[in-house]
Amino acid sequence: MFTVDVKRRTVLRAAAAGGVGAGLAATGVAAPAGADRRTGTDGPARRPRIAVLLFDGVTPIDAIGPYEVLCRVPGASMLTVGKRTGPVRSDNGVLTLGVDHTLRDVRWADVLLVPGGNVRGVQADPAMIGWIQQLHRRTTWTVSVCTGALVLGTAGLLRGLRATTYWGVQTQLAQFGATFVPHRFVESGRIITAAGMSAGIDMALHLAAKLADDRIAQALQLTVQYDPQPPFDTGSPDKAGPELQRLALELLNPGGR
Repeated sequence: MFTVDVKRRTVLRAAAAGGVGAGLAATGVAAPAGADRRTGTDGPARRPRIAVLLFDGVTPIDAIGPYEVLCRVPGASMLTVGKRTGPVRSDNGVLTLGVDHTLRDVRWADVLLVPGGNVRGVQADPAMIGWIQQLHRRTTWTVSVCTGALVLGTAGLLRGLRATTYWGVQTQLAQFGATFVPHRFVESGRIITAAGMSAGIDMALHLAAKLADDRIAQALQLTVQYDPQPPFDTGSPDKAGPELQRLALELLNPGGR
């Protein structure tokens, strides 16, 4: 891991020497000297501080897709937050993600990101819902991906707003007083909701432009080489039709788990 990381840094430095790095520096949003990117201990000069909620049952791409974009916003500090530090399992029980900070450790953030997955445990947990409500009072942006919107709804944050979520649970938004909009992401005030899984990358690029500027966001899109050209055109329920919709839900939830 260390060797690969060093090689990648070398490549990026070489690219910067060709002008990319100079462009980032010219924006005036480079990370402040001495900033601790993990904990944000450098004080008020550090920005933005981005908290990613992790929990057992999380869908990895919901968190990792936006993370790969937002962690590269100049000056950003990223915090993974959960009920306890240590590993959490993905929705299929195969992958493990790491939590570095407890809910008690993190009392504010500029951005709160709530990914989706099997979110019923989060919805039923007063401590986690209370933490989301508390952080939202001070965030600049509160964002969700996929079924993470249902968590925001449980916290009472979507009432009266336009929002989106995974197509298979879109009708559930109504119980939280939200109006479903079939877009890749929807910005309503300081809340941004993204549709399913890969839509989190679209949302993160939009958010990066808000946190920095369009030029930075465009460079970040190139950084992660996000230029989707899928071999099929069935990425939305309207295009896929009923038969593929049923199959998609079976693949998402094998055995009715």
